[in-house]
Amino acid sequence: MTTTDWLPEGWSHPQRVPLTTGHHLRPIRATDVDLDMQAVMGSQERLWSLYGEAWGWPPATMTAEQDREDLARHEAEMERHESFNYALFDNGETELLGCVYIDPPIHDGTDAEISWWVVDWLVGGPIEAALDELVPRWIASDWPLADPHYTHRSKQGDSA
Repeated sequence: MTTTDWLPEGWSHPQRVPLTTGHHLRPIRATDVDLDMQAVMGSQERLWSLYGEAWGWPPATMTAEQDREDLARHEAEMERHESFNYALFDNGETELLGCVYIDPPIHDGTDAEISWWVVDWLVGGPIEAALDELVPRWIASDWPLADPHYTHRSKQGDSA
C-alpha cells in the first residue's frame, strides 16, 4: 500500500509527541538498537503473546544486528509513509520504554491498525496509563484517520 492509498499526499507525520509524564514518542531509528534490544528482550515473553502469532515477533533470541535491520526497515517504511513505529522514551532518551505502531488497515471498515506496548515493569502503572490515554487522542487530533482499529492493547493483551 502506498501513501496515496492510505494517507493524503503531502501529509507529514509528527516528529515528537509529549506525554503528560515527561516522556515522549518519536519515530524509531536504527541507531536506537541498543535501547530497543533491552526493552524488547526484557519483555520478550509478553510481547510474543501480543505480536508473535501475527508478526512472528519478537523471536526468543535476537541479535543486535537482526534488531538493527528491523529498525532500519521501520525507519525506511516511515520515510515512505507505509507504516509507522514510534518509540516511547524518557526525557533524556536514555531508556526506550515501549512502542506505538500505526499500520495500514487489514480489517474492513477501518483505515489503520494501531497498537502499543510498554516494557514489563511499566505495565499497570502511570506511564502506561498516560500512553493508553494519549494514543487514541493523538490519533484523532494529528492523523488523517477516521476509523482506526486499536488492537494488541498492552495492558489487556487483546487482539480484537
